[in-house]
Formats: sequence, C-alpha cells, structure tokens
Amino acid sequence: MPTSPLTPQITTPHDPFQEPRREDCPWCGSPRLRTRLRAPDPLRHRSGRFVLDACRDCGHAFQNPRLSAEGLAFFHRDFYERHLEEFAARILPARAVRRRHRATAWRLSALREPESWLDVGTGHARFPEAAKEFFPYTSFDGLDPTARVEQALLEGRVEEAHRGYLTTPGTAARLRARYDVVTMFHHLQHAPDPRAELRAALTVLRRGGHLVVEVPDPRCLFAALLGRWWLPYGQPRHLHLVPLANLRAELRSLGCTILVTDRTSPHVPYDLSAAVALAVAQAHPVVQLAAIPVQALASALDHGCAPLLRRTRFSNAYRVVARKDGG
Repeated sequence: MPTSPLTPQITTPHDPFQEPRREDCPWCGSPRLRTRLRAPDPLRHRSGRFVLDACRDCGHAFQNPRLSAEGLAFFHRDFYERHLEEFAARILPARAVRRRHRATAWRLSALREPESWLDVGTGHARFPEAAKEFFPYTSFDGLDPTARVEQALLEGRVEEAHRGYLTTPGTAARLRARYDVVTMFHHLQHAPDPRAELRAALTVLRRGGHLVVEVPDPRCLFAALLGRWWLPYGQPRHLHLVPLANLRAELRSLGCTILVTDRTSPHVPYDLSAAVALAVAQAHPVVQLAAIPVQALASALDHGCAPLLRRTRFSNAYRVVARKDGG
C-alpha cells in the first residue's frame, strides 16, 4: 500500500527524542535520498550525531530521523535559553541585527499599510519593534514556540503573544482571516511540517493579504564548502531546508501569486566567521582565545565580500513575498 509523503516509513526503533527514520522524501515522496550531513550538536558536549538527508529528485533537505515533539521541546528550551542567543550575539551583534530588521522593514514598506501583522517565529519580537518605525499604524502580534514571545508582550514589542506553532491545534482556527501580513523570518526550517505551516499561515491571512517567507538556501555554495561548520545547517534545530523552487511551487499550488523573489538582501554575512566560531566552540579556552584574530579576519572577509557574494550562489538565504488570492 503506498504511503503519503508525510507518513514516515518505520525502519528501526528510536529513542523518545527522535521519530523513526524515514526512507522517502517528506516533500515529494521520492525514495532517492542521499546523506548530506552527519554532525553532532556543535555547541554542547553531548554524544550522538544528527543526520541531514537530501532528496535527489526535488532537492529538499531534512533531518532524518527527525526530532520528536519531546525532542523539539527539550532542544528549544535548552538551546535557545542558554546557548543560541549567547553564540548569536558573538556572530551578529544586536546593533547589526537591528540594522537588518530595519532594512527588511523598509523593503516591505512598499506593501500598502496593513491593519494587522503576525510575525511567526518572532522570538523577542525585534522585527516588529523595528518595523513599527515604517508601519506606525499597524498592530503587530507575535507567535513563537518559546517563552521569549511572552516576554516581548510584557515589554510592549507586540500587542498579542501566541505560544507554539501555527499548526498547534486550534491556533490557526482561532486566528482565521485575522491578518493582512504574515511574516516568517528564518522560521520555516524549525517547523516539523513546513507545508502544514504554510497552509496555516494562509488560513490566518485575509484574502489579498501578503505572506513573507525568508529561509536559508540549501543550495548555497557555502554549504558544500564549509560542511558541518555551515551555520544554517543548524543541527539539531533545523528540521527542513526548502529549495526556492519547491517553496514557489507550493505557494502557487495554495492559490498564491508570487510578487517578489529576493536572493540578495536576505544574505547574512556570517558564513566564515560563524564557521570559525563553531569549530572552536568546544575547544580549550586557550584555543578560543587564540582564534579571536582568525575570527576577526573571517568576519572582515564576510562583510567585505558580501556585496559580491549576495549576487551569486554564495548567497545563504532567500525571501519570497506572496499574495493570497484565494478565499
């Protein structure tokens, strides 16, 4: 009996933090898989490795076996609250992050003034905070699987905070047709089922509303060059890396019109410096200290080459803006 692309084929037993390994692509159902990456958690001393497989037919890359709901909850709690933010601050200082958010909001200011906006995977809601400068009359809400969104509510960066995923039971139905804009900045790779997350995003959008998706590009040449040290691989946090062609086709099949495809401005100039930081993350403090000049040089190369690299296949991310045309 044939299986659905979203139905894993059980092959071997697994621990409670992982689902069964699957033998087919979760995007197109093809059995033609290849292992793209085997890597440990780079920031913590833990045994075990995470595997990223890729489909030879559609190019979709996915964690296999995938973290279970228990595993996702554990790694979100442990990783985000105690490790990721500290590491990310060393790679991209808060000032640089704010500049990126302002630049993104400025580019999206071509959209007509929306009444309501949901930022999915908002974290501390730094994007809504920056976007209010360009959309002063817009109501911004945030959704995130971690408690950071609740703190953002307390600090006034969003007007409503929703905890979980759009696919969390009852969430999309409760927020149906409520928003003019839904943004997903580097969120889809964390979603257990990215297709379901896209459908849910369109559920909470009003007709004629805009969906903005920004994700790492699995076809970035830095991925092949740096291997396990390429930051967007993001194991164990990143469950899916969706190629641009797949995302565009999926949005069209859901009744959307693609308005913008941008491979240049979403590029984050951190590939080399992040690779150095990951490589020495578990090294002796003396080695980490000695690596500071190397990381500074790598950061200078990242930023110095960014104007050229963002226009080539070394660009590490892409953004799609789509309009919901259906009901």
